[in-house]
Amino acid sequence: MAAVEIVSPANKDRAEHRRAFVAKCVALLENRVYVAIVDLVTTRNFNLYGELLASIGPTDPGLGQDPPNLYAAACRARRTGEAWLLEGWANPLTLGLPLPTLPLWLAEDLAVPLDLEESYEETCRILRIA
Repeated sequence: MAAVEIVSPANKDRAEHRRAFVAKCVALLENRVYVAIVDLVTTRNFNLYGELLASIGPTDPGLGQDPPNLYAAACRARRTGEAWLLEGWANPLTLGLPLPTLPLWLAEDLAVPLDLEESYEETCRILRIA
């Protein structure tokens, strides 16, 4: 199973909303649901993927000291022997540049590409936004 979470301004406007968003993602991961987070909110300067990692324990050195406010990230819990590992893929985003492709894990050994740019373009076409 997989969940794609599109961050809204409300997810980032208050500490309790950020905690609720992170708690939801943690619960999904604990139930072995793959989680992708897409954050294009320009009005709030928080990185919920970084907060998710901080709540679980591991860090992503790729986020650096000042994590980007706009990003797309994916993570999953994976069992290796007796241990559980958290695997993550994070991509900083820049307005005006194409969105990345993330792995969308459908099973332990099966991932398909989640092409965010293609999905965005198709949505704009369908809604006649572009």
